[in-house]
Amino acid sequence: MRTLDRYVLREWAKVFFVVMIGFPVLVIVIDFTDKLGQYLGRMSKATVALAYLFAVPEIMFLVLPAAVLFATVFLVGSLGRHSEITAAKASGVSFHRLVRPLYLIAVAASLSGVVLGEIYPVSSNRKEELLGVKQIRSTSSRYNFVYRADGGWVYAIAALQVAVPTMTDLLLEREGRGAEYPTIVIAAQRAVYDTAGVKRGRTGGRGDLRRWSLQRGTLRYLLGPQQELAFNFAVLRTRTTLQETPQALLAEPTPPDAMRYAELGRYIDALARSGSDTRKLAVERALKIAIPFICIVVALFGAPLAVSTPSSGPAWGVGVSLATTFVALLMFQLAKAVGAGGVLPPMLAAWFPNLLFGAGAAWLLRRTRT
Repeated sequence: MRTLDRYVLREWAKVFFVVMIGFPVLVIVIDFTDKLGQYLGRMSKATVALAYLFAVPEIMFLVLPAAVLFATVFLVGSLGRHSEITAAKASGVSFHRLVRPLYLIAVAASLSGVVLGEIYPVSSNRKEELLGVKQIRSTSSRYNFVYRADGGWVYAIAALQVAVPTMTDLLLEREGRGAEYPTIVIAAQRAVYDTAGVKRGRTGGRGDLRRWSLQRGTLRYLLGPQQELAFNFAVLRTRTTLQETPQALLAEPTPPDAMRYAELGRYIDALARSGSDTRKLAVERALKIAIPFICIVVALFGAPLAVSTPSSGPAWGVGVSLATTFVALLMFQLAKAVGAGGVLPPMLAAWFPNLLFGAGAAWLLRRTRT
């Protein structure tokens, strides 16, 4: 790496880390000051501090594109004001070669954003639990609830007891699309969780025999209008559904916005198989990748934009960065609405802001004198 490259990266990193660290601190201070009265006397200082520590990944995920843009605009603008770009060109270094390290580090920032996107759903959920926004379920029973499982199955359960693992008056349903993929409805008066596999030592892995046994019920296949097959059973054990443990059924289901990328994908597939509209969730899932990767686009966009007016001061850089960030966030919100409404396919809607800013970056790069 050349001395010039190290200098460019060092100056870029100064602004980048100031934004990445300073903005979360500012947000946390404002939120803590606003809610101080709610925390006093209700929880310890250590609990509040830990809760806000779990909030940092989500804030960093959202501010990452803005940090890349701020660092790029301020660095390139400073190089232009101090005639360092002119000096580099005079020594045979083109503008594109000068800012090439910024594009490489923007790729690294995008990959870091993908990692943050996998971390913050879990950390934000933990933050809500610590602050009491989301209550932690710690009882040994649950009554009159609905549980959405994998594979499009939905369970309606009257009562669940964990101490003696049983369920009463349960209804299991998987919505289908016709005779080739029929709707299945299982109704049972009682279900017992068989722990015999544990007693015989066959625990964990694929050989685990722990399973629910449904007792005194009916199994129905709805093949179409006025077409169905029904079977009564005394005991039914199935390998395709009701694989959850009693503790898993006791837990509150994870909302879609608290799911990771792969987990949200499985949830979308399950909803799609049951005939539900998944376009909004598909856009949300695609945005988990599209938002971090706009870092590359804004670096390509910000560098030629900053050099176009080299005499402008820091105020111009702040204004351009804030305006661009606002437009990008607005476009991502519009992408959600456009994708959910079916105007564009979910994947295209999520990546449309990147494509639009990429087109603007290509136009600015062509106009930039090298």
